[in-house]
Amino acid sequence: MAERGYERASIAEIAKAAGLSPGLVHYHFTQKQEVLLALVEQLAQRGRERVKARLARTKGGPRARVEAFLEAFLATGDDAEPEAVAAWVTISAEALRQPEVRAAYDKVVRADLAHLEELVGEVLGRERARAVAAGLFATIQGYFVLSTATPGLIPPGSAVGTVKRMAAGLLDPDGAEARR
Repeated sequence: MAERGYERASIAEIAKAAGLSPGLVHYHFTQKQEVLLALVEQLAQRGRERVKARLARTKGGPRARVEAFLEAFLATGDDAEPEAVAAWVTISAEALRQPEVRAAYDKVVRADLAHLEELVGEVLGRERARAVAAGLFATIQGYFVLSTATPGLIPPGSAVGTVKRMAAGLLDPDGAEARR
């Protein structure tokens, strides 16, 4: 689905890419949409695990925890998964068209945003955390779309550093207050 898009991906192609027989995939999933919904949960779980691992390795305070969250989504290290990013972009597109996919996507996005908002709140306080977290999270999602839809547009490896610099400015209580 990440390579061809949802509409052009068949169960047979999905099975082949997964190294499975089409019959086995049909046994577990009666419709292609069920595969997509399972993928939403699988990608969400992998993302949560990546965030958890990055946070566990963080040695700094609240700002370093925000950076660890951003790195979990945008870094290009050993745990980077460009194919997962492409699959997520496909899911986000289908969330516009399919109510069931929208509900699953909404649940994951809201949970991820709430986690980032909690981390930002440790720096800025809860009352200002929502807008900053939403801006950072929207930037992450924008990087996902642009890097997938227009390969080569975003300089390789630049996303995490750029967003971390944006976060540093937004997390500066004096600078954030002056920009209000």
